[in-house]
Amino acid sequence: MAEKLLRIEGISLLLQDNENILVDKIAKILGTPKKVIENFKIAKKAIDSRDKKNILFVYSVDVQFDSEKILSHISKKNIVKHNIRFVEPYLYEIKSTDPILVLHRPVVVGSWPSGLFAALVLASAWLNPLLIERWVDVDTRTQDVEEFLQTGKLNTNSNIQFGEGWAGTFSDGKLYTWVNDPRTKYIFEELISAWAPKEIAYDAKPHIGTDKLKSIVKNLREKIISLWWEVRFETCLTDIEIKKDTVVTAVCNDWEKIKTDDLVLAIWHSARDTYEMLYAKKLKIEQKTFAMGLRIEHSKELINHAQFGDVCVNPKLPTASYRLVNHNENNRSVYTFCMCPWWYIMAASSEQWRLAVNGMSEYNQDSPMSNSALLVGVNPSDFGSDHPLAWIEFQRRREEKAFVAWGSNYHAPAQLVGDFLQKKPSTKLWSMSTTYRPAITLTSLDDCLPPYIISAIREAIPLLDKKIKWFAHPDAILVWIESRSSSVVRLLRDETKQSNIRGIYPAWEWSWYAGGIASSAIDGLIVAEAIIEKYKK
Repeated sequence: MAEKLLRIEGISLLLQDNENILVDKIAKILGTPKKVIENFKIAKKAIDSRDKKNILFVYSVDVQFDSEKILSHISKKNIVKHNIRFVEPYLYEIKSTDPILVLHRPVVVGSWPSGLFAALVLASAWLNPLLIERWVDVDTRTQDVEEFLQTGKLNTNSNIQFGEGWAGTFSDGKLYTWVNDPRTKYIFEELISAWAPKEIAYDAKPHIGTDKLKSIVKNLREKIISLWWEVRFETCLTDIEIKKDTVVTAVCNDWEKIKTDDLVLAIWHSARDTYEMLYAKKLKIEQKTFAMGLRIEHSKELINHAQFGDVCVNPKLPTASYRLVNHNENNRSVYTFCMCPWWYIMAASSEQWRLAVNGMSEYNQDSPMSNSALLVGVNPSDFGSDHPLAWIEFQRRREEKAFVAWGSNYHAPAQLVGDFLQKKPSTKLWSMSTTYRPAITLTSLDDCLPPYIISAIREAIPLLDKKIKWFAHPDAILVWIESRSSSVVRLLRDETKQSNIRGIYPAWEWSWYAGGIASSAIDGLIVAEAIIEKYKK
């Protein structure tokens, strides 16, 4: 009989409990001796900190059984309380293809995360994909980023936005997603086989860290190459050739022509030159809402104590995180985004004389500060034009102002929360420091952001403080400008995942189809599956 997995949810352990007693808890819930339990694994682990005096670890487990008769021995009360049910083991299947049907091999543009996973699946299906990356490998890129942070010398071809792994590599590597898709299991398995921490398979808020992501990106690249397919660096898509509304050629570096029948666009939202080229080629592009704002930075002890209370120093507890939203009267939502504990804030510029910031952390999360983006919804009507690419100038104008008005040296404008709420410039840091590199310039942010963003954030901060204590601490630091949180356009695609130009498959992070590393990787799989469908046996 086929293996059965019995899912049991809501098993709670106290902070002082040893995880070894899980098997005792499982046996008690099932009403069976421990020896009957053949095997179990943790499916999910989360923290319930609503009661600061009784913080719990809450588990879901999968127990292996070879018969469904076990259900008849479990009390109905426990079945309801723990949502006990059988679940099907998930195995991601890559369909067989007939490579002889492929006239010109697929070309995948962009190397993380949708691009890497699309290429990996296409390679596994023996469709001979070519993965092209517009800039350099991750090791060279890391050196370029460090030189920029130390000297202010920006390499527009190799920075926090561009290069192997794109911006995802210089982030926290957060993997939690609101997308409920079983493909996530396959993605996590591939990441773990590429040396990601094993706990990402069950942690409720999994993260990898930029230090580990650098190795993982390389390992995934090597796996693609080991399948006898090709990865090329410093190969930038600069044009496409179209015949009868169908792509026939990818032009790289303005001169190399690569014949292809399937072009996967796994491009990052900061590839503004590529968007301009695609628009000129009449791909259907439409504006969408996005968000803009700043980073808010607190000390880690403050956030830990706010979330976990006096037991926050217990080594079993991770560093605390939060997710907050406020809906204000002018219909502009203010929300925190990309928050993981113990972050650094980094200059994330990709164009000369324009400033953008982003957050990142390493796996051990050993920074003294925590921060998150604090964003305000921006509507297409704010762009001042209905042109699909009006957002480019909208972002550039604000990034240029942030760069020029405060030293023209990638120093970020910043202000203390207390001063911001009182509408007075900041002149000095007090109990908290900043992790921003290369440096901040204290000022008044009223002179920086559009009035509707300023007013929305000023209204929201005291209200968010009611949801998490000390969020509005007067010494917390606001760092401007977070302008690259998401894409503000999408390339339209149909049910076959193709654009109006046949053979072109949009699949990228933040584009609308996906909103994070895991969901972007899922979208890469979906697009690869659509291509495989064309060539299946």
